[in-house]
Amino acid sequence: MDWRDHLITTADAIRRLLNATRRIAVLGIKTEKQAGQPAFYVPQYLVDAGLDVVPVPVYYPDVSTILGRPVYRRLVDVPAPIDLVDIFRRSQDLAGHVDDIIAARPKAVWMQLGIFDDAVAEKLARAGIDVVQNRCLMVDHRQWSSSSS
Repeated sequence: MDWRDHLITTADAIRRLLNATRRIAVLGIKTEKQAGQPAFYVPQYLVDAGLDVVPVPVYYPDVSTILGRPVYRRLVDVPAPIDLVDIFRRSQDLAGHVDDIIAARPKAVWMQLGIFDDAVAEKLARAGIDVVQNRCLMVDHRQWSSSSS
């Protein structure tokens, strides 16, 4: 398989990915105090849709739970398996997470709307990880997942 095959861009590929996803680690999740921000309400939507969401905040060192679930500080510390890592980080901060993502061995990585880095996407794809860039997981889940149809 060519590494480029791990760059997910078509509707069919997104639909397949979403329908195979049950457990999502959310890197950069916000807390309930930031409920109006996408980095909180998108994971809340995913929980409400019946998915297993694992909070991996970058900030908030005193927080031990988000959405009633235990917090992990690094993706590699999340017990396997991880179907998808949903990323809420600025594009320029992505490179600092590549080693942690690869070590955690998720099946896929989803960079939220406005978040993209082709070099990071290539590194992840070359490691055998499917990558979606610059798309809103909540919007696509509502449109494409079998559980929402």
